[in-house]
Amino acid sequence: MSKRQIKLGAMIHGVGHGWGEWRHPDALADASVNFGFYKQQALLAEGAKFDFAFIADSLHIHAKSSPHYLNRFEPLTILSALAAVTEHIGLVATVTVSYTEPFQVARQFASLDHISGGRAGWNVVTSWLSGTADNFGKAEHPPHAVRYRIAREHVDVVKGLWDSWEDDAFTRDKQSGEFFDPEKLHSLNHQGEFFKVKGPLNIQRSRQGQPLIFQAGTSEDGRNFAAQNADAIFVSPESFSEARSYYQDLKQRAARHGRNPDELFILPGIRPIVGRDAEEVEQRYQQAVELVSIEDAIVALGRPFNDYDFSGHALDAPFPDLGDLGSNSHKGSSDQIKQQAREHGLTLREVALRFSRPRRDFVGTPEQVANAVQDWFEDGAADGFIINSLLPDGLQYFTERVVPLLQARGLVREDYQGQTLRDNFGLAVPTNRNTLNRSQGAVA
Repeated sequence: MSKRQIKLGAMIHGVGHGWGEWRHPDALADASVNFGFYKQQALLAEGAKFDFAFIADSLHIHAKSSPHYLNRFEPLTILSALAAVTEHIGLVATVTVSYTEPFQVARQFASLDHISGGRAGWNVVTSWLSGTADNFGKAEHPPHAVRYRIAREHVDVVKGLWDSWEDDAFTRDKQSGEFFDPEKLHSLNHQGEFFKVKGPLNIQRSRQGQPLIFQAGTSEDGRNFAAQNADAIFVSPESFSEARSYYQDLKQRAARHGRNPDELFILPGIRPIVGRDAEEVEQRYQQAVELVSIEDAIVALGRPFNDYDFSGHALDAPFPDLGDLGSNSHKGSSDQIKQQAREHGLTLREVALRFSRPRRDFVGTPEQVANAVQDWFEDGAADGFIINSLLPDGLQYFTERVVPLLQARGLVREDYQGQTLRDNFGLAVPTNRNTLNRSQGAVA
């Protein structure tokens, strides 16, 4: 049996996740709509044998949104372009279930999967910003619990559509004139609480059968949904102990759903800052810290609370009592923020900076960062990591200085062993449900 290895994903986030990264002297101010930047980052990650590149998304902005959110590529479009300039790295896109139709999503990801040769992955989100409803002609944003009911049905329908054609349905026999075997084409005929979809899908299954499902569930509903449906889960823990607790919880939930816990990959998002020596480490860390102003931190803090405006509260007073604010937006993150503020007796200023400034868990020399990555992996807190770069050359520093150390320790692959995203994760191609039903019917 081959040794278990760390999974690595690169978040390609244009001018950055926060509000100030674009102001770094070396940052490309138009990175979020600069194909050359995305290509350079994807090739850096592929050169380091990363499992996938990840493009996040949302569908609502306002004047105080972060620069990257204000002006960026649509995920499936940019990943289709990146598919043409990469060969092995997986291509994962965020697409919401709350504001899309299953047929549309199934078709788009199946197309990306074919274009890339089986490297597509879908990060399933439910969208938490209520303003999104205004962009889609909806009277109101669905409540938190309803969004997860939508998600379950949506994903089930998409997977059903991906199985419309059995793997050998297209005979393409020029002599007989048969293009496909009619018995191996299947309509879905789904009628549910939220969707009515007849099918079939107008594109065949790809070489990996179905794209992988990614999710980021932190609330109770989110954790149950992820444990049931996801192949990989993104999480943003505050500490090692929190990461390990989450890891154990999700693995146990997966087992209760009859899944093999080893086939569910928990991937904390980290923001490493690497320097060649202690002096450069501190210099680079301070660069990142200086890019976070308190004004921006206050705006960023409001995001998981449905863009709540904290400016009316005193910065140095105790964190305000928000009641159930956030429970219908990003429930997991907003609950975490309120809990941290309560447990540590923090002021509003301290909370805002705590959640915007980089933590020091993965800040250090290449050896120190490699050690931290290894510790989290081997001590049961992670199956891998999403690398989110804070500095313009952050991914380059990580791939050129940390990854070789992890490869030397046998913790990261030195070369790709397969062609698809499923190959990267060591996951089998799922059997087409219609082929399975046919075989079971034959036995019966």
